[in-house]
Amino acid sequence: MTRRGAASLGWSLAGFLAQEDPAKVLSLFADKARQHGGLGPLDFACALRACRGNGRRWQVVPEIHAKAITRGLGKDRIVGNLLIDLYSKNGLVLPARRVFEELSARDNVSWVAMLSGYAQNGLGEEALWLYRQMHRAGVVPTPYVLSSVLSSCTKAELFAQGRSVHAQGYKQGFCSETFVGNALITLYLRCGSFRLAERVFYDMPHRDTVTFNTLISGHAQCAHGEHALEIFEEMQFSGLSPDCVTISSLLAACASLGDLQKGTQLHSYLFKAGMSSDYIMEGSLLDLYVKCGDVETALVIFNLGNRTNVVLWNLILVAFGQINDLAKSFELFCQMQTAGIRPNQFTYPCILRTCTCTGEIDLGEQIHSLSVKTGFESDMYVSGVLIDMYSKYGWLEKARRVLEMLKEKDVVSWTSMIAGYVQHEYCKDALAAFKEMQKCGIWPDNIGLASAISGCAGIKAMRQGLQIHARVYVSGYSGDVSIWNALVNLYARCGRIREAFSSFEEIEHKDEITWNGLVSGFAQSGLHEEALKVFMCMDQSGVKHNVFTFVSALSASANLAEIKQGKQIHARVIKTGHSFETEVGNALISLYGKCGSFEDAKMEFSEMSERNEVSWNTIITSCSQHGRGLEALDLFDQMKKEGIKPNDVTFIGVLAACSHVGLVEEGLSYFKSMSDKYGIRPRPDHYACVIDIFGRAGQLDRAKKFVEEMPIAADAMVWRTLLSACKVHKNIEVGELAAKHLLELEPHDSASYVLLSNAYAVTGKWANRDQVRKMMRDRGVRKEPGRSWIEVKNVVHAFFVGDRLHPLAEQIYNFLAVINDRVAKVGYKQEKYHLFHDKEQEGRDPTDLVHSEKLAVTFGLMSLPPCMPLRVIKNLRVEKYTSLYVNFLHQKRTNGQVGVFDASMKEKLVHIVCALIGSVSVIAEEFYVDFLMDGFTMRAAVIHFHVVELLVGFGSEFRAGVRHRIVHAH
Repeated sequence: MTRRGAASLGWSLAGFLAQEDPAKVLSLFADKARQHGGLGPLDFACALRACRGNGRRWQVVPEIHAKAITRGLGKDRIVGNLLIDLYSKNGLVLPARRVFEELSARDNVSWVAMLSGYAQNGLGEEALWLYRQMHRAGVVPTPYVLSSVLSSCTKAELFAQGRSVHAQGYKQGFCSETFVGNALITLYLRCGSFRLAERVFYDMPHRDTVTFNTLISGHAQCAHGEHALEIFEEMQFSGLSPDCVTISSLLAACASLGDLQKGTQLHSYLFKAGMSSDYIMEGSLLDLYVKCGDVETALVIFNLGNRTNVVLWNLILVAFGQINDLAKSFELFCQMQTAGIRPNQFTYPCILRTCTCTGEIDLGEQIHSLSVKTGFESDMYVSGVLIDMYSKYGWLEKARRVLEMLKEKDVVSWTSMIAGYVQHEYCKDALAAFKEMQKCGIWPDNIGLASAISGCAGIKAMRQGLQIHARVYVSGYSGDVSIWNALVNLYARCGRIREAFSSFEEIEHKDEITWNGLVSGFAQSGLHEEALKVFMCMDQSGVKHNVFTFVSALSASANLAEIKQGKQIHARVIKTGHSFETEVGNALISLYGKCGSFEDAKMEFSEMSERNEVSWNTIITSCSQHGRGLEALDLFDQMKKEGIKPNDVTFIGVLAACSHVGLVEEGLSYFKSMSDKYGIRPRPDHYACVIDIFGRAGQLDRAKKFVEEMPIAADAMVWRTLLSACKVHKNIEVGELAAKHLLELEPHDSASYVLLSNAYAVTGKWANRDQVRKMMRDRGVRKEPGRSWIEVKNVVHAFFVGDRLHPLAEQIYNFLAVINDRVAKVGYKQEKYHLFHDKEQEGRDPTDLVHSEKLAVTFGLMSLPPCMPLRVIKNLRVEKYTSLYVNFLHQKRTNGQVGVFDASMKEKLVHIVCALIGSVSVIAEEFYVDFLMDGFTMRAAVIHFHVVELLVGFGSEFRAGVRHRIVHAH
């Protein structure tokens, strides 16, 4: 072919390219390559341009590149720029970078092409590095280069570097360019700096539709609906017409505001403008009506829309999920698959959230199986919702399995797992997961930090809580209210009153959650009086009490045995209309149960319109604590019949019930069913209950074997329970083994030494008892002295053992002597104090050994009006012989005989009036006593660990007679 023919063929390539006939261009290029070797840069440029925008034509690019290299044009600037652009747009950044580095000369187009390639492929740091290299090479960047670098910084979240690029662009005068301004607005919106974004917006000399859309969209996405609508008004004033993107963002703004009226106006505008059929608009409209709760209109739009669009199916599933209509949601989910619409990674979370809200976990589990079959189980969105669903309902092992199967775990999945552990009080597991998350390089968000702090509060891990508190400032969440609420609760639970109030004061706008954190924290840390003080302060602050406040206040009253205060709060509950709330009902059952008013507790339970597992757990536990073991087991059967699934707390009450009525084999059967039937992992409390069952029945060898075969390490509670049983049954051999482990675990706990000392004392091993006491002295362990309190006429009176410091001490002991004489005449035998040797008791004043609670009861009897309940609070457990004494005075005598029944016998007891409750580690000796003393009767007595509730009523004639004798004697 002649030179003229070759030239005409080159011009033909350019001509066909201008006519947008890329196939003809490539065909002529191939012909020219075969016929002669005179291919020039223009020919390669035309051929490469013809390869743009088509997957098939893209395949010949490497061939064209190879031919360019063989003809010595591989380093040509024109050919190279086109190759960089093509390789970058198809995700081949390394070949593009290689072409860029081999160019003989680079111009602005070369730099822009490579920078754009990095930006398009999300390589922000590389784009920023190349931008700096460009500066070093002395190449002056163009506004388009600046725009590309800013976009790269935005995508890579390199916000500080983006601000630096902004400063350089400002110096070069590029920021007046509209597309540069648009890139800057996007950068600042993405990093949450709305103030800087708006400053750039108002400094721009020229704004286009993209400018307004960017700012409106940014505000709408962050739920700043009012700001988005204000910007739209400015857009209208500037004379620019909204497009689909504008209206879509405005609909999102209305949805976030719940402004259905403005949203409907926009809907009308769309209809008139003919944009309502656009698939993006359909989704935005449906989202508006869904979020505004107009499900009927949402369903109409869905039925009229493009039903092949999976986004619309997802939105309508969300609509019915919001109103907890699982039946309709599941029906639509099935219709979707029947119509051939394949669920995506957002479909499964929609239906799974509805299962979570409605408690239909079995259905959720089936949908989980379907997600596995369709390959979405490992998707982060699906897995996050699955973890949340299983965690909320206590299926923690399944939740953990889902988490472990994730190849890439994100902050949402970890946070859901941590929150699930905290919710079900597996706080150690929660903190372990929090630590593991950080090891994986995932930085916790505000919810994760708040959950971790709540986990620290749950186990009173003050040191870890302080560390996480320090991380709050580093993470930039120091202004987050949820974190401060968690910190208030942490310090309150740990008894750090000053720090709790300090954190409380840090919160500018204190809401109900803030106050509740303080009240509940103090209540759970045992600072019940502080809890009630804060509860009263809420009235002065103007914050109304809600359900959770009442629950915490009732709990504090219950633990103080303040039934009077509890009844006052109960009255306020009724006045504020919260009496029908399930949580309040549960707290009232607990209050009356702990204060000995079991009939009131039963009445509250029977009057509840809706009961949950906590309701059943509370009444079952209350039954067990009052010695009504068989009734507790009947309630457990009724609970299962009503479809309420028992949890780990349920089995504490059930096992305690078996212990109280001596059902050893039945108790073991219930314990075994926990893991076999219900998938519940037994906690140390459950193992301690089983030890208690064996201990009460006197089967100490079985108890010892059970401890040795435990799959988890026995904690102090387990060994203490075993030691208590050994003390009761005088088995020193096993008792010494239990004591050895107990003292290793708690070397500074005085209760452990006292228990061992008493075990030696009751078996007559006085030398061993003295050795234990010496060990206590040598280790600096001091026993907390027993102390009892009683309130008389709004004054609290305190008593110690053998107390003579009270102003009315002499009258108290005289009154006690009168009572002792009367009970001795009808058969009560005063036993010697079993913790002292006979020689130690010789020569001692017997009144020196009178227990503090007996003195408090006596003072109450002589000071309070007839039939008025006495409430005595003790800081330690009530002594056995005091409880025997009180029980002996308890009820009427049948046929002149006094019947005392040991609770370890397998006889059904109608009442057990003495039950040590609140700690399964204490072996209670329970007695049923019918007694009649002419002249007075006494009502039910309930004595429990740390709280003594004695309801005693003397006949007025008897009391008047005793008082007369005391006055006459003095």
